[in-house]
Amino acid sequence: MKIEVWSDFVCPFCYIGKRRLEKALNKFEQSDKVTIEYKSYQLDPSAKHIPGKNFYDTFSELKGVPLDQVKNMNRQVKEQASEVGLDYNFDDMKYSNTFDAHRVAKLATMRGKGKEITERLLYAYFTESELLSDHQTLIRLAEEVGLKTSEVQEVMNTEKFSNRVNEDIDTARQIGVQGVPFFVFNEKYAVSGAQPEEVFHEVLTKVWQEEKENPKLKTIHTGNNETSYCTDEDCGC
Repeated sequence: MKIEVWSDFVCPFCYIGKRRLEKALNKFEQSDKVTIEYKSYQLDPSAKHIPGKNFYDTFSELKGVPLDQVKNMNRQVKEQASEVGLDYNFDDMKYSNTFDAHRVAKLATMRGKGKEITERLLYAYFTESELLSDHQTLIRLAEEVGLKTSEVQEVMNTEKFSNRVNEDIDTARQIGVQGVPFFVFNEKYAVSGAQPEEVFHEVLTKVWQEEKENPKLKTIHTGNNETSYCTDEDCGC
């Protein structure tokens, strides 16, 4: 079974959804036959870090949401993250553009380190408050998962892998992705949002049983009308 995951490294529900899927896979008997491929997506292609301005202020100004409301929303997201063992540090988080991070991830995937770089970048942003648009930061994080410094520097100094990142984003539009995380199972079953672990396990079982029955992409109806995901405009829960 192949699972394609469209996500962004600054999407809080993408990290939560990743953990919930992993927990479901830990209980799935055929997990050794499952491969996961991470796809690029940008919630805010024009994102830019402004030194001296914290995440709350930046998000409040960009989205036109009162500061108190932003802090309350993030407090709720932090609680959801903690339920799956994640520690989000919104107080020190740095609003980042992720295009270059996605390019580095493409290099990592080519070198068999896609899983490792995805986890490292998410942890760096949400827990360690790293600036993911900073080239030296990206080089250091890539080195930590075993990538060669020279190769990462080449990516940073050129437009390498830009086409692949844009292709992922274009594909997302074509298949109707309106928010992330977005999971596609065997190129025909789609699940949107950071669904509960139980839902992911149900979907894994269903897809495993029906994977050859219908070649058309369709959304799995989980019976859960409320889910958590991020769109280009906002993150909701």
